[in-house]
Amino acid sequence: MRLKWGLIGCGDISRKRVAPALRDLSGCDLVAVSRANFAMAQSFADEFGARRAYAHWQELIADADIDAVYIATPVHLHAEQTIAAARAGKHVLCEKPMALNVIECEEMIAAAKANKVKLGVAYYRHFYPVVARMRQIIADGEIGQPVLAQINAFEWFDPAPANPRHWLIEKAQSGGGPMFDFGCHRIEVLLTILGPISHTSALLNTVVFDRQVEDTGVAMFKFERGACATLSVTHAAKEAQDTLDIFGSQGSLHLASLNEGRLRITTGESERVEVLPPAANFHRPLIEDFVQAVLGPGQPKVDGEAGLAVARIEAAIYGE
Repeated sequence: MRLKWGLIGCGDISRKRVAPALRDLSGCDLVAVSRANFAMAQSFADEFGARRAYAHWQELIADADIDAVYIATPVHLHAEQTIAAARAGKHVLCEKPMALNVIECEEMIAAAKANKVKLGVAYYRHFYPVVARMRQIIADGEIGQPVLAQINAFEWFDPAPANPRHWLIEKAQSGGGPMFDFGCHRIEVLLTILGPISHTSALLNTVVFDRQVEDTGVAMFKFERGACATLSVTHAAKEAQDTLDIFGSQGSLHLASLNEGRLRITTGESERVEVLPPAANFHRPLIEDFVQAVLGPGQPKVDGEAGLAVARIEAAIYGE
């Protein structure tokens, strides 16, 4: 059986990762796409082999041939589109962040439950082999008790008003700056590796740019199991970073680049390196897991509740 998909949103992520996965996976059939500019939607459909293109997402979710919808639109549209799709009987895999706030996330989960459809959120780093490996090393006690985790996520981002990604610095559409956009990915990784967070505090600032959202932020976490962590993000540093370090009572784990998966493990006087790269298409394992959940009895590994957990931490960071 193949899951028949509709893709709402034909932007950068859809072109690079989502549409290729929906086209190429044996369990998927990309039926239709939607984009406000119909000519561009049709061109996208032709490029990726979708049979239909729509200018209005409402038409796509009304398409009786579609079983599931991938939502890849700006954050402020996620809740409305997810709820409408669920009410139309479609399973939904929604891009991150899940929604603008906790209430919207809760409404999305309620709509999925009420209409007996599956809901997933696109925290694809959950499926990185190196993330699973770090969790296993900690569970095995190899580095002792986790004490401190540190993450740096830096990228220079200063889009011109005409840039299609300018919405990411418009608060009404994005919900926040880098802490909301890609900080959410790192929060999900920390939750996966170290478990629930019991306390959150943060500093957010516009250091370089004059914009509606922060360009730089630092969040601090205390985990229920006792460890502490810092998450530092910025749009305003020229040097890109994507680090994750976990220090334990008997050793440590170091990733110079989370997206590369080269893990340095130190214990006592010894040190070794394990190389655990992610899939070439980061979204492919996420979509494969979602398809298995829809076609089987289980839930997606990154379901609505996982998205809600991240949203609650973001709400604490932004003082909401």
